[in-house]
Amino acid sequence: MERERSAATRRLSRRRVLVGIGATTAAGLAGCAGAGAQSDYDVGMTAVAFDPVTVTISVGETVVWKNTSSRGHTVTAYDDAIPADAAFFASGGYDSTEAAREGFRSEFGGAIDSGETWSHTFEVPGEYGYFCIPHEQAGMVGTVVVEE
Repeated sequence: MERERSAATRRLSRRRVLVGIGATTAAGLAGCAGAGAQSDYDVGMTAVAFDPVTVTISVGETVVWKNTSSRGHTVTAYDDAIPADAAFFASGGYDSTEAAREGFRSEFGGAIDSGETWSHTFEVPGEYGYFCIPHEQAGMVGTVVVEE
């Protein structure tokens, strides 16, 4: 009985040491991953969210979205949530929200696969609301704020 308890205590101690090492390593690497991990894109696409939800840029700048998840996503403007004189934008090149929805429904048009990027240049100041077609109901929406 004493031998079993001693072996169990050693296993528990080893586990605690390994968990501690793992936590320390993860914390150390978290800082490394955050430093420049987003250097090739502005907005990441997680399972059901844009990260960050809001991005602010200047007129004439380009926003790059990157699918950082294993799910397919889209970037689709809401027709009524962009400045009146701004160009509509949607991955897949559609010219309206409804056209993008139909394209996705019929053949997954506009889908951005895992690891892929898509970009758009914003020429008009204002707020631009957009969403991911397959994950809109889960709350995958975002905003681009374009300043003078």
